[in-house]
Amino acid sequence: MPRLAFPVLAEESLVLMVTWTDWWLCSRYVTEHADSAKAAMGLMAYVMWLIPSLFAAVAIGATALIARSVGGRQFALARDYANQAIMLGWALAVLLTAGFTIAGDSFIEAMNLQNRSAEYAKNYLWIVIPVIPLIMFEQVGSACLRGAGDTVTGFLAKLVVVIVNIAISIALVTGWGPFPALGWIGLAIGTAIGHSIGGTIILTALILNRAGLRLTWRGLYPNTKLSKQLFFIGMPGGLDMGVLLGSQLIFVAMVNSLGDAAAAAHGLAVQIEACAYLPGHAFQVAAATMVGQYLGAKQPELARKAAWVCFLVALVIMVTASTSMFFFGDQMSYFFTGDWDDPTTHNAASLLRIVAFGIPFLALLMVLTGALRGAGDTAWPMMFTLVGFLAIRIPLAAFLAYATFTLPVLGWEITGLGWGVQGAWYAMVCDLLVRSCLAVARFRQGGWQRSIL
Repeated sequence: MPRLAFPVLAEESLVLMVTWTDWWLCSRYVTEHADSAKAAMGLMAYVMWLIPSLFAAVAIGATALIARSVGGRQFALARDYANQAIMLGWALAVLLTAGFTIAGDSFIEAMNLQNRSAEYAKNYLWIVIPVIPLIMFEQVGSACLRGAGDTVTGFLAKLVVVIVNIAISIALVTGWGPFPALGWIGLAIGTAIGHSIGGTIILTALILNRAGLRLTWRGLYPNTKLSKQLFFIGMPGGLDMGVLLGSQLIFVAMVNSLGDAAAAAHGLAVQIEACAYLPGHAFQVAAATMVGQYLGAKQPELARKAAWVCFLVALVIMVTASTSMFFFGDQMSYFFTGDWDDPTTHNAASLLRIVAFGIPFLALLMVLTGALRGAGDTAWPMMFTLVGFLAIRIPLAAFLAYATFTLPVLGWEITGLGWGVQGAWYAMVCDLLVRSCLAVARFRQGGWQRSIL
């Protein structure tokens, strides 16, 4: 388990270092229209999570099927799945690049950013759009390697990405040495170059037969049977991610509508909260890989035990991080803003204290849904997301955050509590509680142990 989880944790921690560096640079060097820049920074952090996540259907299917194949010692089949996953990922990347090119500005406007904050966000997005195909190689290629049990290559690639990203961002934002001081644009350029290098490294590793998953021109030729299997397993997970992304964006748009100050506090708190979120993601990947491989080896009881062990370890690490957020949220926020009098400092700290109570539920939810996806039982997590967001988080956030709001379609005006962005975060904790209970119920029921191959 540590061999699978810790490289992923280290990899995601490196990504977090990039985001934290961007926030630090933005707060200290993009001082004109500071709240607008921080509001745009918050949305762009979501965008850089959104774009890789759009390849989730292919990545989830690849991880589950390659893990099963490796567990059953069908190595040639695992290689074929990897080739088909890259082929499908490339087709999807072309479509997404075209889509963002056509509708990128409209997307920013739909997220309720206005005037200067919208301008910042649009400038950033246009620099990132051309890199989408290389982001695909990072996501789908790494998912293939993880399914084969190789989490080290993704970590090493990310290490290079982070070093390059941070170095270029610092140089271009501050005007260090011979570099021009580009401010906000420097952050976007650093991000784009970093992901370009990351995608190239993963692509090269697959071409060179890393973990036995060599890419070949012949293997990239469409195979209807294998592609259907990838979609059959990955599509529910992709739809789950699609629902999650759509719901998160609605949630973000609601927060942004509260003003730049609320958007800035939300964006900063989300990035600090990631120090508790990342261990969950690491052990989610470990649970998915171990469950898939144990089921492939016809050992369902070991698959069950592996998932619970992953949860317990993730819980200890995540609760430790959430305790730090609860007691030292003000200091953490100040590190990024550099100003005790900045409302973002105090508002972000209050959000961290709220979400600290939801971290144990988040640990349970993440690891068990990872186990279900690794088993190929991807439809249930999608339903949990639908219930959690559409029935709990979004309506409850509207009631708690707004003083008044109008129900869509019906047109009824409802009087809410008007708690602002803090109310939206209380709704988020309630959502985590409900979805974690649903995940436990499905995992204990045991239907996920059925064969998918």
